[in-house]
Amino acid sequence: MVYFRRMLSARNIVKYYGELQVLKGVDIDIAKGEIVSIVGSSGAGKSTLLHILGTLDKPGKGEVKLQEQRIDKLTGNALAKFRNLHIGFIFQFHHLLPEFTALENVCIPGWIAGKKKKEVQQRAVELLTNLGLGQRLENKPHQLSGGEQQRVAVARALINNPAIVMADEPTGNLDSTNGRELHKLFLELRDKYQQTFLIVTHNEELAQMSDRIVHMKDGRIIEQLIINN
Repeated sequence: MVYFRRMLSARNIVKYYGELQVLKGVDIDIAKGEIVSIVGSSGAGKSTLLHILGTLDKPGKGEVKLQEQRIDKLTGNALAKFRNLHIGFIFQFHHLLPEFTALENVCIPGWIAGKKKKEVQQRAVELLTNLGLGQRLENKPHQLSGGEQQRVAVARALINNPAIVMADEPTGNLDSTNGRELHKLFLELRDKYQQTFLIVTHNEELAQMSDRIVHMKDGRIIEQLIINN
C-alpha cells in the first residue's frame, strides 16, 4: 500500500518508574493509513510506549509529535481537548458505561468535544451501522456479546475522526474468532477511511494482519518487519 505522510513520530523516548528504566531511547514513526502492531513479552515496554504516544503518560525524556504538533508538552485542558479530538482508544476491557445504550456510549466523546448533539448522533448511528450494530443502538452493554461490546468501543474511538486509534490488547478479552474479526475490521477501516492504528498485542498471528510489526524487548525496539498483506 502507499502511505501518504507521517502521522506520528517519537524520538529518544525514555521512561523510568522509580529506579526501573522501562523505555531506553525508543524512536518510532507511523504513517497515515498504516496499521502498526507492537509485540514483545510482558515487561518489554509495549503498553508504556503506547500510553506515552497516546498522551496518557509523560516521557522522562524525548519528544512526541502527532501531525507535526509537539504533544508531549501539552498539559491540563489543552491536553484533554487534544486527546479527545485527535486520538481514539480501544482497550482490552471495553470500558463501556453500563447505564448508557450503545448509541449513547459512542456519542459521549463527541458531546464532550462540544459538537452538536444531532450531528454526533448521526455519525454514531452511521458508525454502528457500518460495524453491523444497526439493530443494537438502544441495547445496553449487558445486552451485547463480547464482540459486540468491543465493536461499540471501536465506534466510540472513531466518533471524533481521530488522527490515530491506539489499541492496547484489544483482542485480549475476545475468543479467537472475534479477535480475527476485530483485526479484519481494522483493515476495513484503514481501507475505507485511511484510518491509522497503533496496536499493542501479544498475539503474533493477529499481528501478522498488520502492515508492520514492531518487536520490543527490554525497553527497546529490536526489529521491525513489513508485512505484505
